[in-house]
Order: sequence, then structure tokens, then C-alpha cells
Amino acid sequence: MGIIKIMLAGVPTRQFLARIHGKGPVERINLYDPGASVAPHVYVKDRRYAVLIVDMLNDFVYGKIKCDRAVPMIPRSGNLIDAARSSGVPLLYANDSHTRKDFEIERWGEHAMRGSRGARVISELRPRKRDVQIPKTTYSSFFDTRLERELKRSHDGKGANTLILSGLHTDCCVRHTTADAFFRGYETIIAEDAVNSFTELQYRTGLQYLKFWYLADILPTKKIVRLF
Repeated sequence: MGIIKIMLAGVPTRQFLARIHGKGPVERINLYDPGASVAPHVYVKDRRYAVLIVDMLNDFVYGKIKCDRAVPMIPRSGNLIDAARSSGVPLLYANDSHTRKDFEIERWGEHAMRGSRGARVISELRPRKRDVQIPKTTYSSFFDTRLERELKRSHDGKGANTLILSGLHTDCCVRHTTADAFFRGYETIIAEDAVNSFTELQYRTGLQYLKFWYLADILPTKKIVRLF
């Protein structure tokens, strides 16, 4: 496993923190050996895709805990959605839908409250009637939701075996969803230019984590849509 050495000598503390918090340039960092992972290959002879859009909600993109870095990726998420629909690939949305009793409120405060405008998918990526919306109450799209049941029903009951993820955040809900997909035997592809996080460092190290631990393939959307 590759090991980073962050050298602070000669770097003012304020400048270093600016880099960490995404307010300055981020050095090219490899937390993990990029050669230690393999692309998904288990289902290569019988690939059945599903696309999952994670938390592209008003509160996450524009509202209470907005991520400004999400805005530039909206067109690419839209391209992925359009390609899935036109190819008949199952399209699902995993959306925070909170009540005041949810434990996660202790971490983030009230956000994406059930029934509120903040809990709706942004208008640019609005689901259609045929798309499946999965309410969730914590980071993983699988935890205590009907996501796996919907995935198993897809492809005429054969079930999806490869999950393509887009949305927020690379190092949180996308990460925990990918973990649960791995635990359940799904292979995963992450839309490199259609996921993001609060900072560049979180985004990049999040992608590396997904590739190293869960063997996720990291591809730009223009390559993913050619798979369908």
C-alpha cells in the first residue's frame, strides 16, 4: 500500500489548511497503490447494469448543506440519466428523506426533511414516472431501504449485478453505498465526473478508497454510456 508523507516544513499552517479544506491547490496524492485493484470482471459475460443517482437533492446542491462543486457535474449526471433511459437500463434515485427522529440529524442538523422541497431531486435531474425513487435515512442507500429488492426485480427478474453510481458525496453516501454493494456481491462503477464532495481532497481520496477497497471501476460518463 502506498504511504503519503505530507511535508509541512516550509509550508505556513494557514496555507496547508487552505489546501486541506479545498481553498487552494491540491497536490497529486495517492493514498493507495493504484496497481493493487482490478476493474470489475466477475460478471463480464453477463453484465446487467443499473444506474443509481445518490442525493442529488435541493438541500445538497443548493440548500442547507449545499455542495457548490456539485453544480458543474449536473449536465454529466443528466447525460448518464438520459443514456440509461434510452437504453432501458434501470434508473434509481436514492434520496435522503429524514424525520426529526433520525440519528443522522445529530450530525448534520435538519436537512432533506421528508416532504420538504429540500428533499426533492433537483429539477434538472427530475425523475420520471418509470424511474424508482428510494427514500433513505442515512448514508448507505442499502441500509433499511428497498434498494436491493428493486435491483433484484430488474432485468425481468434476473436482477442487476453491476451498479453505476453518480451523485453526492464521494467520501460519504457514495462510499457507504458502494461498501454495501460490495458486501452484497454487486460490482460497481463510479462516474468519475458525476460524483463529488465538499473539497477536492475529499473527492480524490474518496475515489481512491472506493477503487482500492471495493474494486470499483472509476470511469468518465462518456465511457460509461458506451457500455449500455
